[in-house]
Amino acid sequence: MSGTSDLKILSGSANVDLAESICGHIGCRLTPVLREQFSDGEIRIEIGDNVRGDDVFVVQPTSSPVNFHLMELCLLIDALKRASARRITAVVPYYGYARQDRKVVPRVPISAKLVADFLSVAGMHRLMTIDLHAGQIQGFFNCPVDNLFAAPVFLDYFRDLGDEIVVVSPDAGGVERARAYAKRMDAGLAIVDKRRDAPNQAKAMHLIGSVQGKTAIVLDDMVDTAGTMCAAGQVLADNGANKILACATHPVLSGPAIERLDKSVFSQILVTDTIPLDARKRTCQKIQVLSVAELLARAIMNVHGEASVSVLFV
Repeated sequence: MSGTSDLKILSGSANVDLAESICGHIGCRLTPVLREQFSDGEIRIEIGDNVRGDDVFVVQPTSSPVNFHLMELCLLIDALKRASARRITAVVPYYGYARQDRKVVPRVPISAKLVADFLSVAGMHRLMTIDLHAGQIQGFFNCPVDNLFAAPVFLDYFRDLGDEIVVVSPDAGGVERARAYAKRMDAGLAIVDKRRDAPNQAKAMHLIGSVQGKTAIVLDDMVDTAGTMCAAGQVLADNGANKILACATHPVLSGPAIERLDKSVFSQILVTDTIPLDARKRTCQKIQVLSVAELLARAIMNVHGEASVSVLFV
């Protein structure tokens, strides 16, 4: 593709398939990177091409193992900085530690801010991510942040359902996100009132809104242990929903998530490829993966060409 002569795309080890797919949409090749570990676990990074004066995009979600992938990303950025790259954009489709964005009890860190400091000190000039858990995390950075939304990917799929749809937020914190989807689909809105007893444990209480005889879509930014999502799905089933789907941008899927989803009331669980699914997670027949590669490719080309990124927002 013309206009990409000084554009370079690199990938850490977290999601090479996504990086290659992005390159396929842009029409360029993935810049080679040597990624090795010493016997004591230290990471060794070496960029395989000259990047002096180039506009470089590093694709690396900070998914599990979170700390390893975060450190690998910082080392990639540092290597590019020392190799005189003109601009370094960290493409972090899934931003780890995002749930720790404020102090909710005494004597705890604000981990999302610390991660922002790590990336900034390493030498990053710009961050590109998808569906931040908390939008205010953008304020932790003193550089441009492109918080893209996976909505265009999901909305195209939902419009083909053809049923009377109600979008459901599994908790009060996700109401704004669910309302945005409902508005764009001219669908109804419902909220599951949830009380959390302990970290990674949730108890769904009751439903605000009506799902009787409708197709209900439980919408969240991520699905981790799937406790919240499955409890919300059961509430919808108890309230007469005709068909129940789940939708989450980031398939973290830790702990008992796969077992819970397999036994859940959901007929389908839609996720994106911000985080790759390993062999065990792919055994869940209900999970369908939609790709964000084209969305990221368009955003990268707009940033590289100094064009607006906001035109990609639904």
